[in-house]
Amino acid sequence: MSKKQLIMESALELFAQQGFDATSVQQITEHAGISKGAFYLSFKSKDELINGLIDHFMLSLISDIDHVVKNHKASAELLYEFFQAAFHTFQKHSDFAKIFIKEQSKTPNEELISKIHQYDKLIDNIILGMLDRIYKDEISRTRYDIIYCVKGFIHTYSHLILFFDVPLDLHTLSRSLAEKTALLANHSETTFITEALYHTLNEPFHVHVTKEQLLEMVEQKIEEVEDSTLKESLDLLKQQMIEPSLSPAIVKGLILNLNNHPSCKQIAYLIQDCLKV
Repeated sequence: MSKKQLIMESALELFAQQGFDATSVQQITEHAGISKGAFYLSFKSKDELINGLIDHFMLSLISDIDHVVKNHKASAELLYEFFQAAFHTFQKHSDFAKIFIKEQSKTPNEELISKIHQYDKLIDNIILGMLDRIYKDEISRTRYDIIYCVKGFIHTYSHLILFFDVPLDLHTLSRSLAEKTALLANHSETTFITEALYHTLNEPFHVHVTKEQLLEMVEQKIEEVEDSTLKESLDLLKQQMIEPSLSPAIVKGLILNLNNHPSCKQIAYLIQDCLKV
């Protein structure tokens, strides 16, 4: 385990017990058994650590549901696969999901609020793309209302599973919510969230990861991974971002290499978005 991973896991344990604000860098370093100097070699501050944890969780969720939506036929089964991927991610990262849900409702940190809204907008785009693929013009008036309904399903049922220890039958839950979403799409006539209102609500927030930031993330991931195939794939994709020379088929193959390894799925999503493949 790398020192950065050790810090993140130690911080997770303390954040779960005490929350973000009540946990100090000193407590994290003592819990991890490292010096403060070692902490600051990995993270500039506690806020950067928290942002790193949020990035890890949200990118895992987004890459999982985006992969399902882009690689599944536009049918009713796509809704089922979408919900299954979303709840599987919450289950896989249940420790941080609990902290994330608790803390985002009370944080006064504007940077953190902005980051959460940025990821929320990415999720909206994936859901909207999925709904348009399945229902096309049938939901032209209600599509934005349904986005909020789908996110409401995810939030409410995740809260139920994470905080009330309700046994998770992933198949039944996903099937149930897919059916409910289909009913809304096929039979809703009255809409509350109009297109104009939706864009007004989302106007202040702009999702943007610069190429320079992404290149830094790729460099860091190259240092973290041990598998030679992953290292080579990351290096070739880094060069492609700097000076394109590879065919789209080769780029897709390299991204697929990353997608097949859980630790690289998030960076694969960002690279794919940057290279538009």
